[in-house]
Amino acid sequence: MATVNRKLIRSRIHARIREKVRGTAARPRLAVFFSNSNVYAQLIDDDAGRTIVSASTKEKGFGKGGANVASATKVGQAVAQRAIDAKIEEVVFDRGGFVYHGKVKALADAAREKGLKF
Repeated sequence: MATVNRKLIRSRIHARIREKVRGTAARPRLAVFFSNSNVYAQLIDDDAGRTIVSASTKEKGFGKGGANVASATKVGQAVAQRAIDAKIEEVVFDRGGFVYHGKVKALADAAREKGLKF
């Protein structure tokens, strides 16, 4: 019996999402990633191929961090605040193949509360 490779499954789902989701300068893509120990979020302009703003638990000021709901909420608030400072209000959400539940939902809700529209 074959074993389930969750990383491979997530990468296939992410590839399927990326076929449909594309960021522009006016409406960049809010991409999220969760490792076992950190939370990452960044706004990406796919047309220019560059990251506009980013936030992660590896930065100073996020404390011990960890990849949990509380850390995801802090990262969501931080990336939203940086986006507002860069005069970006609308984004396209890219959940990165992760299920929209728990940490992903917490990050998205925190970004919405700070003023991002998606």
